[in-house]
Amino acid sequence: MTTLFGGLAAVFVLYVAAGAVRGLPPMLRAALAGLIPLVAYFALIVGHWPGLDVVAIHISVFLAAALVLFALTQFRRRDAGRMHWAPKLLTAFFIGLVLINASLLYIANKGLPEPIARWWLGGDGKAVYSGFSGVVAHGQGAAKAVSSALSEAHRESQLGWQVEMSGLDGSGDTRQLQLRVRDRTGLPVDRVEAELRLSRPGAAAPALILPMSSVEAGVYVGALKVPAAGRWLVELRLLRDGEVHYHGTQELVVP
Repeated sequence: MTTLFGGLAAVFVLYVAAGAVRGLPPMLRAALAGLIPLVAYFALIVGHWPGLDVVAIHISVFLAAALVLFALTQFRRRDAGRMHWAPKLLTAFFIGLVLINASLLYIANKGLPEPIARWWLGGDGKAVYSGFSGVVAHGQGAAKAVSSALSEAHRESQLGWQVEMSGLDGSGDTRQLQLRVRDRTGLPVDRVEAELRLSRPGAAAPALILPMSSVEAGVYVGALKVPAAGRWLVELRLLRDGEVHYHGTQELVVP
């Protein structure tokens, strides 16, 4: 949202500023005003690909804004008096296009506002999350993954560890987490490597891996800084001697 409206403002400022250059054709002014913010946006997203749909929205809005400014300039040159209805209609269409694209961009990243999502999609009084969860790949390894998950669940049930985590539902960008691990008799479990993996639903790789430090027997702490708002999956892994003994995943929604 910030890059969309910030780039839109940059298009307008650049077009007006280019008007001070004598002899610069309006078409060239519009091209420069649309392309310079677009190039800056491409440089900004290097290494942080937001998705082809988000990039397409930025391209269409920036170039459409430059085109509308060019059209308004041409109409003003032809009709020095009252503005014709055609540029007014074009301006209204462009404003509607920007609002629709901004709404789609917001929904794609954060989903519908919860009251609207609950009214539109239902939920029986429960929270409804409508943000895009990402693309999940399907292949020959799907059946093997299911079998591996079932075997892992069986090992965990045989182990009988009791795992409690606090602090994940806190507010703020950084959340102080505390993890307690006990065996089936209630005694603390030590000599365990605990780590959290934060990822978007459907993502192939985690966005953040947080090792947790042991402060006493069976107690591990860490500070989790969520990179951005939206829907996240928090995966807890407990390892001993390089082997995963416990694995659990829960959802985290950051407003």
